[in-house]
Amino acid sequence: MVAIGSFVGTTIEWYDFFLYGTAAALVFSPLFFPDVSPAVGLIAAFGTYAVGFLARPLGALVGGHVGDRIGRKAMLVASLLIMGVSTTLIGVLPTYDHVGIWAPLMLLVLRLAQGFGVGGEWGGAALMSVETAPPHRRGLFGSFTQIGVSGGMLLAVGAFTLARTSMDPDQFLSWGWRIPFLVSGVLVIFGYVIRARLVEPESFAAMKEKDELPERPLAAVIRNESRPVWLSAGMRMSQNAVYYLYTTFGIAYLANSVGADSNIGLQSVLIASAIGLVSVPAWASLSDRYGRRPLYLFGTITSALFIGPFFLLADTGNPVLIVVGMVVGLNLFHDAMYGPQAAFFSELFSTGVRYSGASLGYQFGAVLSGGFAPLIATVLLAANDGRPWLVVAYFLVLSVITGVCAYLAPETFRKDIAAPSHRPAVRTPEGNLT
Repeated sequence: MVAIGSFVGTTIEWYDFFLYGTAAALVFSPLFFPDVSPAVGLIAAFGTYAVGFLARPLGALVGGHVGDRIGRKAMLVASLLIMGVSTTLIGVLPTYDHVGIWAPLMLLVLRLAQGFGVGGEWGGAALMSVETAPPHRRGLFGSFTQIGVSGGMLLAVGAFTLARTSMDPDQFLSWGWRIPFLVSGVLVIFGYVIRARLVEPESFAAMKEKDELPERPLAAVIRNESRPVWLSAGMRMSQNAVYYLYTTFGIAYLANSVGADSNIGLQSVLIASAIGLVSVPAWASLSDRYGRRPLYLFGTITSALFIGPFFLLADTGNPVLIVVGMVVGLNLFHDAMYGPQAAFFSELFSTGVRYSGASLGYQFGAVLSGGFAPLIATVLLAANDGRPWLVVAYFLVLSVITGVCAYLAPETFRKDIAAPSHRPAVRTPEGNLT
């Protein structure tokens, strides 16, 4: 029940977050930044998209404190409501033609609120799944949080595809784009009902009852477990960047640079997101058998090697090849990192600071990579006259960082995570966590 609750709530939150990315790639430039060239407008739209990532560490800080002191459930409910209200309000925003500069400013504020909400979300959802899982199935149970991201992307892209294909372009640009944002209000009510029924994991509840929780979990994690924070942040960089390069920048690249029908990008992401509902838990289950690190290193290396071929496939304009490139890049290579990630990051930290530690590493990594990946890629593309090779080089640098951090990280899949110790994670010569 806890894993299903994490999946449903995370799906709704990421539906909200991904709606913005899809809209930034397709409609926000002419609606909120109309007085600039299309290329500059797209950069501005992706700039407001990136700002949402800047708020995620703040959400992680607040969410980590609340989650480690008061409870995982309280923060999960709060983050869901913050995200839902912000997304619904985007659906009723006036555009630049109606209120001028206030339109992008209000869009920016709501994007910051979205970032804050999602910053406190992932840690709680992951911990609820991992801490309540059987010890030999923590990877699989943790992946229910991860497939919530695929589910959210599937719903977001599906909603935009349905709205875009069911009306003419003028109607969609005028009011049709608002419908997916307004649907969020209904979904949040459903998610709230699910999350209100969750109970705290036993290991955390026992520590809270015995008053063994640190008074300042953030200070405790920085003092005793800062190394896994930076390792998990580094491991996020390639994974997060490649995801947004495919699903956000990729849509814009196909629509504006290649000259192909823009629906090809939406449809390929839609297909890959649907497959992700199976591929993510499959990789996670393999990590329960073979370990987190080997799979993570495999995903890092193969993602780095495939980013160049993906752009070659995209440049063909062939719908079949584009779908193949998206599926191979996301489901076969990216998901090898993403499937085990919730368990891997959670297992790096002790119970009393796990929410703070896992959230900080996860969200700092997102800021340093995924949040700015579409913006940086768009700038690099424009600087290289529409050729993607600077984008490929940028991603290779991130892959090296992730590979080194994954190599240095301890293997955790057999660790006893119920231990309340606040000792820093150390890897033995055999690669086990002590």
